[in-house]
Amino acid sequence: MNVLDAIYSRHSYRGAYKPAPVPREDLMKIMQAGLDAPSACNRQTTSLIAVDDPALLKRLLHVRKPPIGETAPAAIFVLTQRVIAYRNTCYAVQDYAAAIENMLLAIVELGYQSCWYEGYLTNEERIGEQMAQILGVPDDYELVCFLPVGIAEKQPAVPRKKAFGERAWFNGFQSEN
Repeated sequence: MNVLDAIYSRHSYRGAYKPAPVPREDLMKIMQAGLDAPSACNRQTTSLIAVDDPALLKRLLHVRKPPIGETAPAAIFVLTQRVIAYRNTCYAVQDYAAAIENMLLAIVELGYQSCWYEGYLTNEERIGEQMAQILGVPDDYELVCFLPVGIAEKQPAVPRKKAFGERAWFNGFQSEN
């Protein structure tokens, strides 16, 4: 699969996963894809923790009621450090977003499915903080996202996208091409 095929075939998967384990070698490839993402001023604010221990994974995913991705045999937890990169500006969100997208593409390339779960972790429920505590994450890191990883029981649904001309233009903003 080339990179464009991976981009075009990647869709968020929120269904059940087959019980087949994800080999550590694959998890390392996925994580390396995330670590190879660009970061503002090379601050490298994104760090990752892969969990493939079933008992630990169950404990982490059951922090939220009802749990999300609970049948996944593995998950990658995304951490960030909110540090100034350039001219008093922190680009941690852009850094971890690039890392997450790289990992999502690597996940598809390797034959797995996933979904970017962030809102539940960073909203008022503070689930990310609870997960970080379970994982022993230091206070100067924030757990902002997790990606369940596994082989999908069903093919992900393909969402309907707006037509190219409704969201992309040449030489300025236009309502028609």
